[in-house]
Formats: sequence, C-alpha cells, structure tokens
Amino acid sequence: MSDKLVIACPKCEWEPDGGAYWMCSCGHTWNTFATLGQCPACGRKWEHTQCIQPAGGCNAWSPHLDWYRDLDSFVQKEVSQILAPKQLTLDL
Repeated sequence: MSDKLVIACPKCEWEPDGGAYWMCSCGHTWNTFATLGQCPACGRKWEHTQCIQPAGGCNAWSPHLDWYRDLDSFVQKEVSQILAPKQLTLDL
C-alpha cells in the first residue's frame, strides 16, 4: 500500500497532473481534486467529475470519489497513525 493517495480516472486510468482543468457552472476554473470536488468560488459540490480529454483523458464522467484509488486503505492507514500510541520521551 502506498503512502501517497493516487488519483486516476476510473474509466481510462488518466492521472491528473494538478492543473486547473475543471470549470464550474459559475465560470471558475480550478483543480477539482484540491478541494474534493467543491468549487472554491461559489461552493458548489460536484458529485461527478469529467475526465479531461485535451489533457489526455477520455472525456467520461464518473463519481468524484471513484477517482481516488484504494481510498479505504489510505484512510484506514491515516487513522491508525493518528490513533497510534505516542512514545513519550523525557529530557532530563
């Protein structure tokens, strides 16, 4: 299991490069994965995300959460690290 969350189109496996390719109905363009699908300009939450064909994708729409590869395992690992007992060291 990777420490890095992988984002890829569920239909064609295209991986976004962090560019601002997605345009909201309000006209704002941004990287939808930086905000979990919520437009930072108007607050609209996009439940589905389109794969960007001009950037190398297939143009298909998929549920936004389906883009996050192995999300359950990633979250489980993050939570276990947060809940893990911390070792205390005393400086004497």
